[in-house]
Amino acid sequence: MSTLKCLTSLSISLTLVFSLFSQNSYAQLTELKDFSDNPGNLTASYFSPVTAKPNIVVLLHGCAQEGKELARQSGLLGLAQQHNFALLIPQQNLENNIKGCFNWYSASDYAKETGENLSIKNMILALKKQLVGQNIYILGLSAGGAMASSLLVNYPELFTAGAIVAGIPFPCADGLITAISCMKNGPSQTADELTLLVQKLNPNQKVWPKLSIWTGDNDAIVNPLNAITLADHWATLSGITLIPQVKTKAGYTRKSWGDKQEKVQVELMTIANVGHGIMVNPKEVNGGETANYLLESPVSTAKHIVDFWHLASTKNNAPLI
Repeated sequence: MSTLKCLTSLSISLTLVFSLFSQNSYAQLTELKDFSDNPGNLTASYFSPVTAKPNIVVLLHGCAQEGKELARQSGLLGLAQQHNFALLIPQQNLENNIKGCFNWYSASDYAKETGENLSIKNMILALKKQLVGQNIYILGLSAGGAMASSLLVNYPELFTAGAIVAGIPFPCADGLITAISCMKNGPSQTADELTLLVQKLNPNQKVWPKLSIWTGDNDAIVNPLNAITLADHWATLSGITLIPQVKTKAGYTRKSWGDKQEKVQVELMTIANVGHGIMVNPKEVNGGETANYLLESPVSTAKHIVDFWHLASTKNNAPLI
């Protein structure tokens, strides 16, 4: 057989293998049908592990993305299978937003007990009841990160921890014009002003979810100032007045704020020389794969966050830098 035929045969075989792998991964996802009021007109699928009473991670995709594909490509679906946590994947549709974005800047969708916010909350409660789920975590990318910010503020008692990747703090925008301004320039409010706004919305809330925040330092779509302000704001909101620790490794910097027991409550991960997206490290098992808005990095966002949230099995739980 010629070298060309061998290479062609190998290419076809690999394509079939990857296609079967993708189909097998998706076969493990189930459509979520039985949840109550759905004013945001969203759909959702979920992965359920063999473990009884699992923790549940919610994944909110970015614009023009399919949540199931993001779950697989980011490595999060593989990590859910590896570490036996459930994965809930809400999906936007083009009828709601022509670009497939969650409407994080629309009051009818970001306000508490309305629109997409309420739909996602109801999905979470339905899956938690169905699986007898334990702790709830939420990870959002880009527009999904901005929507995750609003959910964490509107329902802080619902979540143990969150992660905002290339996202925007809430409440930053109240319409399309202010949304574009937030994206390009960062929040118009200071960290302290954001804290006061959130405290007014939740006057009786004392304990806030743990939060991981990610940005590429070359992000030209969502200004990294959003992540910087969000980190300072969430540390203040969490009652942390200690000076943050800063540790740098090749390709990224981690800034972390700890509580009085020196447990990290807030972290800011800044990845050098990358733009807008979620970070993947294809060299690691379940470290993700590169694609649009899935950017190669020395550190995998999904793997790091699973460790940060203490969802990884002890034997696989690598220490954070």
